[in-house]
Amino acid sequence: MLMKEYRVCMPLTVDEYRIGQLYMISKHSCEQSGGGEGVEVVRNESDIHPQYGPGQLTEKRIYLSSKLPSWAKAFVPRFFYVTEKAWNFYPYTITGVCLSVSFLPKFSIRIETRFENNNGDNDNVFGDTPTPSENVSFLDILSDPIPEKHYKETEDLSCWQSSKTGRGPLEEGWRDEHKPIMCSYKRVQCSFEVYGFQTRTEEFIHRNIRDILLVGHRQAVAWIDEWHGLSLEEVREYERAMQEKTNSKVKSSQNNTGPPAASRPAFSRSISVTDERSLKKMGVTTAAMSDPSASSVPPSPIRLNSTPE
Repeated sequence: MLMKEYRVCMPLTVDEYRIGQLYMISKHSCEQSGGGEGVEVVRNESDIHPQYGPGQLTEKRIYLSSKLPSWAKAFVPRFFYVTEKAWNFYPYTITGVCLSVSFLPKFSIRIETRFENNNGDNDNVFGDTPTPSENVSFLDILSDPIPEKHYKETEDLSCWQSSKTGRGPLEEGWRDEHKPIMCSYKRVQCSFEVYGFQTRTEEFIHRNIRDILLVGHRQAVAWIDEWHGLSLEEVREYERAMQEKTNSKVKSSQNNTGPPAASRPAFSRSISVTDERSLKKMGVTTAAMSDPSASSVPPSPIRLNSTPE
């Protein structure tokens, strides 16, 4: 298991971000959906957690086949997705991610998040065992690089200016000087216990989580004039409308990409068998076996394919 704690500061207050987070996630999910991939919301409703009590439970299917490295694509179906379940007890949240395929059961991601009005200087924000300093990573939404495909000048916080709040642009050293400021603390535990793939898979997942955190938090700030001043009821209504739109985009794209995806993984095992006794034990009957004189051609190996359930 590979565990890291990410700390992402923003020029917002924790109360403001309660609205900004809901708005950003809804809009970001819709923007990233299409072509058979993206985020499908299965449920989003109030519920009772057995340990933490009342909260908001969201369950999503995240389709991401094209985002997998080439060495991983051989192991998954055409429409591969992970299931994400998130409990929101703002300002504390818990997110769990699991695979949609049963033949890789030893995979899990757990993300704990806590929001505080500080610049990331709380070394035991979760109140249990402090994260070792070598596993703590500060992400700077102003200067840390993001994938080129996600860059937009309108979301560049060195150019950003909020007309509603008068904040921006951000400058070097802003985390030590800006008021207001808050920090999103995220403790991410990733486990993929498959021999030969564990280390690079866990590192791959953490690299992608890092990019997602940077892009998402940048957008929450850059879009502040779109959500600042909304009530919780208003942003929940926006969330519902965007989820319907996003689900429609994902399903429509999948329906237009050809025949339905196979329910089994897109790979097979094969063995070569020439011994008739072995074939009979496996329940295979061939023309050559039923009538040895039917052909004068020497028997060739028979290839049997099997696909794991």
